This record gives sequence, C-alpha cells and structure tokens, in this order.
Amino acid sequence: MLRALAVDDERPSLEELLYLLHADPRIGSAEGAGDATEALRRINRALESGPAGPEAIDVVFLDINMPGLDGLDLARLLTGFAKPPLVVFVTAHEDFAVQAFDLKAVDYLLKPVRKERLAEAIRRAAELSDSGPRIPVHEPDPDQIPVELGGVTRFVTVEDITHVEAQGDYARLHTERGSHLVRIPLSTLEERWRSRGFVRIHRRHLVALRHIGELRLDAGTVSVMVGTEELQVSRRHARELRDLLMRRP
Repeated sequence: MLRALAVDDERPSLEELLYLLHADPRIGSAEGAGDATEALRRINRALESGPAGPEAIDVVFLDINMPGLDGLDLARLLTGFAKPPLVVFVTAHEDFAVQAFDLKAVDYLLKPVRKERLAEAIRRAAELSDSGPRIPVHEPDPDQIPVELGGVTRFVTVEDITHVEAQGDYARLHTERGSHLVRIPLSTLEERWRSRGFVRIHRRHLVALRHIGELRLDAGTVSVMVGTEELQVSRRHARELRDLLMRRP
C-alpha cells in the first residue's frame, strides 16, 4: 500500500485530490500539505524515520505553481536525497512537462484531475515503489520527450523525430506518424540533441541527419528532403550540412 503526500496551496484542490487518493485501494494513507516548505519538512521527518517508520512517504503528488518554494524547486531538492519519494506533478499548466520529466517525475497530471488519469499515475507509482507490487519495471528512457494529448501524457522517442520546427516559444516535433507541440525553444533542443545527429539547417528548422533522404541544389538554393517534405537550408548552414552529409556513414 502506498503512503502518499499531496501538496497544493489551494485548499479546495488539495481536498479534492485527497478525496480521490483515499478512494483508491492502492493508497494506504494520504495526507496533505499546504505548501512546498511544509512538504519538505514532512519528507525530511519521513526519511529520518526510515521506510518502515510511521511518517514514511512513498509518493508525493505535487502542485507546481505555489508561492515561495514551488513544486519544481522541491522536486529538484529531492533529487539530492539518497532515497527520495516518487513525484507525481499535479498542475493546471501543461508548460512544465519537459522540466517535470527531466526531474524523473513518475507522471504529470493536468487539473482538473480525472479519476481514471489519477489511477494510471498511482499504478505507475505502485510499480516503482518498494512498498508496491513486485512488477518488473523498465527504467524510463532519457531519450523520450513527454507530450500532452487530450490530457494524457505520451512519449515520443528522439529516434523517431525526423525534424523540429520552431513556432514562437514552442517547438513542433515531426515524426512519420504526426507532429507534437512542446513548449521548449529550438535552441535548447539543438544543444541537447547535437550529439544525437541533429543539425540546424535554418533558423526555423532542426533536422535529424539520418532522416535526410536527398540534398538538392537549384539555382544557388539548397534544400533537403525529409520523407516527403522539402525543407530549405539557409546559406549560413549549407556548407556545414554538406560536410556532415559527406561524412555520414
């Protein structure tokens, strides 16, 4: 049975979440904290008491936007603990999904929390918790990107991404099966995925070299074919791209 701590500075949201947690048979106990500082004190006491202690906590259901220490701050602090509780983010904002999963969150729920979606998060936490059922669990792939579709968090594998298109503060990830919008700058993805074979070809496009089928030269302009899509290459990036393609195995 999981021992849960719910953290939210909005009392109605906290009470609703606690109600839903108590209704799930996999939750042995669930308590609430009104801010991240109070939650941190409780987690410290729980760790001092040990995994079998009366104040032990297996999973924290954590709001993000809170005054003072916010949910992301608390999650970062927990990564420095030897045996921290699992973290499930519960928030009204989908903008922080990438940061949340970079912090190894078990799940990312959007408010208002649906009972079925919470049940899935509890299932994941139960599989990963020492006090949960002994089900084989694979470590999360660090090369997966979380995307929100209809309130459900899904994962796109970096290997499946053919190219990325800048759209303001967002980036659109293109795969052979469709596209997904994430709130993360193209420059950040360029830096993160350089070692994975992604190259900037234009101020608006980042392309996976392995998915380039053709390099086209026409009247001084350069373009590449990525699947059935033709993408323009800016002059400043053309020479580097040609050199990289020449060295490609």
